[in-house]
Amino acid sequence: MKHKLLVTRLILIATLFCGFLTLPIKALAVDANSADGTTTHTLSKSYVVYGAGVAKELYSKIDEVLGTDSNFQTLTSTAADYRTYISSGSSTTDAAMISSVAIAPGDPGSGVKVNIQNYNGQNNITTVTSQQYAMVAQMAGVTDVTIVVTANRAVSGEAALTGVYKAFAQDGVTLNSKNTTTANNMLSATQDAIKENSGDATYPGKLMAAVGDTTKEISQEKQKGNTLTATDIKQILEEALAKRDIDQQTSSNSITNIVNVLVNFQSAPISSSKKYVTNISNTINNVKNSTGNLMNKAKDWANSEAGHKLASDAQGWFSRLIAWIQSLFN
Repeated sequence: MKHKLLVTRLILIATLFCGFLTLPIKALAVDANSADGTTTHTLSKSYVVYGAGVAKELYSKIDEVLGTDSNFQTLTSTAADYRTYISSGSSTTDAAMISSVAIAPGDPGSGVKVNIQNYNGQNNITTVTSQQYAMVAQMAGVTDVTIVVTANRAVSGEAALTGVYKAFAQDGVTLNSKNTTTANNMLSATQDAIKENSGDATYPGKLMAAVGDTTKEISQEKQKGNTLTATDIKQILEEALAKRDIDQQTSSNSITNIVNVLVNFQSAPISSSKKYVTNISNTINNVKNSTGNLMNKAKDWANSEAGHKLASDAQGWFSRLIAWIQSLFN
C-alpha cells in the first residue's frame, strides 16, 4: 500500500514539474535567429550602450537620464561597430560616437516604442525623431522593445541605431544585414520630408505610420506571390500619405526617395515574414498619433520595480510549490 502511494506521489510530482517547465517565461520568449533573416526579434535582458565618445565620468549622468540601473548590461558602441552595422565605408571615429541608448524587452505585441530624453534640459538629438527610430528598428527586425536615446552634446542621432544593433548582437541575435541596410536607408530617405515639415509636431508620426502601412502591404503582397513595381509601390505610399492627411505636405522628391527604399524593402528577407505583418501593425499604432520625443510616457523597463515584484512573486510561488511537494512525503 505504501509502495503504491509513493508511486502515485512521484507521478503527481513529475506531472506538476513538467507543467511548470512549460509555463511561458517572458525572458525566454525570444524569437530564434533564422538563417533566412525573416524572423523578428526581441531581447532576453536589458542593455545600456554608451557612445565611445562619451567620457566615463559622464556615465552616471547618462544612466540618470536614461533611467537605467545595475540590472542593465553595459556596452560601448564604437566607430568599428558603426562600420559593421550602419555604413561599412564610413570614416567616423570613436570620438564621434556620442549617442547613448538604453533598450529593454517590452510586452509581447507592444511593438517598438522610443523616447528621446533631454540632457541637462536640452534635446541633443537634432535630426532623428523618436518615430523614425521606432519604424526603422522595426524594419531592421527588432520588435517588442522600449528604447531610450540621449546625448551629452548635440549630434544628428543616426549613430544611435548602432547601439540598438550591438545590444541585439550581444543578446545572441545577428540581425540580417539586408534588413538593417534597408532600414538605415529609410532613416535617410525620410529626413528631408520631416525637415520640410519641422513646424508640424504630428508629421513625423504620420509619415512613419504611412511608411509602415506601405511596408505592411508590400509584405502581404509578396507573401501572396506578387511582385510590385515601383509604380505600384508609389501608389500604395501616396494612398497611405493621403490616409494620414499629409499627402499635400510631402514633396514629390521625398516620395521618390522613400519609394526607392521601399523597392529594396520588397527584396529584403524580412518582407517575407508573416510575423513582420503583425509586428509592424503594433509599431504603426505606436507612432501614428505620437508627437514630440516621448512615444512612451513612462519607462517600461523589464527590470523595473514592477518587474522585480513579478520575479519575486514567481520565486515565492515556486518556493510554496516545493514546500507543498515536500509535505506529500511527511
